[in-house]
Amino acid sequence: MLFIHKPCLLLWLCVIQLLFVVDAARILVVVPAPSKSHLMIHASVAETLAADGHNVTMIAVFPDVLKNTHFSKYIHIEGKPFDQSFTAEMVNKPQPFYKKMAPMMTLIFDHAHETINSPKMQEFLQTHGPGDFDLLILGYFMNDFMLGLGAHFQCPVVISFMIQPVGPINDMVRNPFEVAYVPSLAMDVRPPMNFGGRLKNFLAIGFERIVMGGLMSYKNKQFYSYNFPADRYPPLEEVYKNVSLILTNHHFSQGPIRPNVPALIEIGGIQIKEQPDPLPAELAKILDNAKEGVIYFSFGSNVQGSHLSKEKAKIMFDVLSKLPHTVLMKWGDSHFPGQAPNIIYKSWLPQDDILAHPNVKLFITHGGQGSVVESQYHGVPMVGIPFFGDQPANMAAVEKAGFGLALQYTQLTEVDFRNTILEVLNNPQYRENVQRFSKLYRDRPMTPRQMVRFWVDYVIRHKGAYHMQSPAVHMTWWQLHSLDVIAFLMAVTFGVFGLLVGLCRCLCCRGGKKATAKTVNKSKKNK
Repeated sequence: MLFIHKPCLLLWLCVIQLLFVVDAARILVVVPAPSKSHLMIHASVAETLAADGHNVTMIAVFPDVLKNTHFSKYIHIEGKPFDQSFTAEMVNKPQPFYKKMAPMMTLIFDHAHETINSPKMQEFLQTHGPGDFDLLILGYFMNDFMLGLGAHFQCPVVISFMIQPVGPINDMVRNPFEVAYVPSLAMDVRPPMNFGGRLKNFLAIGFERIVMGGLMSYKNKQFYSYNFPADRYPPLEEVYKNVSLILTNHHFSQGPIRPNVPALIEIGGIQIKEQPDPLPAELAKILDNAKEGVIYFSFGSNVQGSHLSKEKAKIMFDVLSKLPHTVLMKWGDSHFPGQAPNIIYKSWLPQDDILAHPNVKLFITHGGQGSVVESQYHGVPMVGIPFFGDQPANMAAVEKAGFGLALQYTQLTEVDFRNTILEVLNNPQYRENVQRFSKLYRDRPMTPRQMVRFWVDYVIRHKGAYHMQSPAVHMTWWQLHSLDVIAFLMAVTFGVFGLLVGLCRCLCCRGGKKATAKTVNKSKKNK
């Protein structure tokens, strides 16, 4: 038996620890998003790196949602979550996409601006500067102006994004736009699209890029110039070039299939635990003892029970209370629509761990990306009632794939709600489809956490890994679309054409003069 002297063992442990510390990077993670569901994604990225030994400082507007994390420091900036009246209006008074986006953008910009100007954040910026961090990870939600933090700390930037790539994300790394077969998130359609679908998608993306993109660009430049003045910081256009990597909570198996540049890495399902945590004793008992199985009900972190109209809440209660299943409802507050022996209300539930339980038969969801992915990962069929954002598009994809069915909240009736639930519960096709996809979704060469570890370490090792950037990042929009080349070729073409026309005219004129001269000479001879 090998014997190691205790002092030698301690010495070896110290050496290993020193090596570990030397390899550890100082990473700052800033998440101004006013939604816990967004924070869950970004915090999972940060926690993965912290657990891997990096020195991670996290700044967010919510307390630590993961608990018992490995962060070296967690700074909670007091901020306002989504305004409750605004959320209620978004739920009960649905509007066209173009009407909803402007007020939401204003809310998001104002929130990010308040976050960066909060006393805690300002104190942090005054006491920390260049050289204090090796990497900045920014939780992205239209807050481009906060990329100035990378210039403040003079370090590379990694973007963490909670859904599939959208316009501004694609623009940062010059990911190609594929309008013909990649639908806008504002469109609840999935490829392949027919002519009508492609026409609508073309108009929707055109509106997003020209109108919404123009407004976003204007607001971001405005907030950037205020928070990062030109006498101390480079212009926003230059700061964009400091983005080394984008981590997007998406996987190609979810669709749409599209090309991505090397600097965009898919980490779909990063918030899902590779091994579920044990459920609290009370919940474990409920799930284990439910003879007919459990229906899990949750509308995410933003939509609470009080946001629903009394009429719709009563419809849901009347249907669910008459089912033989145990219903676990994440309702969020005390405004319950009624009491029934099979319904258990909670203000919060460990969703990922619950969906992992084999006795869960159905997930009634709002169709948020995080919820849909967790349901797909654990093979649980869905009934979706989408409200806003990417939810309608997510549920359209769920329906098309045969993982469940969707209902419109404003047109919800008791009959439709009951029939839809019974259809998904009693038709084994939905469970078979989603469980088949679960195997496909999990079948990857690296887990999402392994992807985060490798690529973030790669960026740190190679001092920003700017060799991965697309050349298009350093091109202007007219260069990117070859407008200068087209203009040059048109000028040359028209120039050559004009020269040929002029030459022909000149030759014709000279030929005409010679012919006239010959005619005159002949007439003189004849005389």
